[in-house]
Amino acid sequence: PTTPGWNPARMASAWTTLMKRLGYRKFVAQGGDWGAFVTNSLAEQAPPELLGIHVNFSGTLPADISDALAKGGPAPAGLSDEEQRAYDQLTFAFGHLPTQFMMIAHPQTLYGLADSPVALAAWMLDHDVASYEHLAKLFVDGEPYGAITRDDVLDNITLSWLTNTGVSSARLYTEFTGGFFRDLSIDIPAAVSVFPEEIYQAPRSWVERGYRNLIHFNDLPKGGHFAAWEQRELLVEEVRTGLRSLR
Repeated sequence: PTTPGWNPARMASAWTTLMKRLGYRKFVAQGGDWGAFVTNSLAEQAPPELLGIHVNFSGTLPADISDALAKGGPAPAGLSDEEQRAYDQLTFAFGHLPTQFMMIAHPQTLYGLADSPVALAAWMLDHDVASYEHLAKLFVDGEPYGAITRDDVLDNITLSWLTNTGVSSARLYTEFTGGFFRDLSIDIPAAVSVFPEEIYQAPRSWVERGYRNLIHFNDLPKGGHFAAWEQRELLVEEVRTGLRSLR
């Protein structure tokens, strides 16, 4: 997407249009990473065809938490241990996501992503601290990283290289209007899965605040930000379990 002001809300609307054109009268939506932002926007729009959603990266934060993080100050008083852990994780994440901040501030400076496959590979691999460490060990030491193989990673990079979408993908970060983490208000049925190596483990209290009709919540024993890639069977089971009541 390269249109100024492109955002998850417009993408969500396009998803609904696509599903209706494909002939689906009822459907559910699932997402992680950017897919979760779009899924949340779709749930806020609540088209009549949408039965419910599942996300494995909720992105929901109470307003006072967002304000404290933006100011770089201490956490608000009165947080539970689980909420304080999440706040600390987010504080760490905001200080260790240089590639994302570069895409927000200067996406066109990244033209090297369209000029060098090595630059593109380095950029795509350095997403978050936990994932980067696992991917490095996978390539250097052959240490398993869930279901991900070296070929999977190379295939993913090659897809972006052959389609020359490194820079256009980066533009989404700067053209996005709205907060990545925000105080959600979603009323349709929602299922949320939390993986232990996610950028932050959303506390149930925050999730229940953002998803008012929470039908499933689960803390998983393993997996991180790219759960659909790394822990495929676990994620599929979560989607099936979380949304089974809507069938």
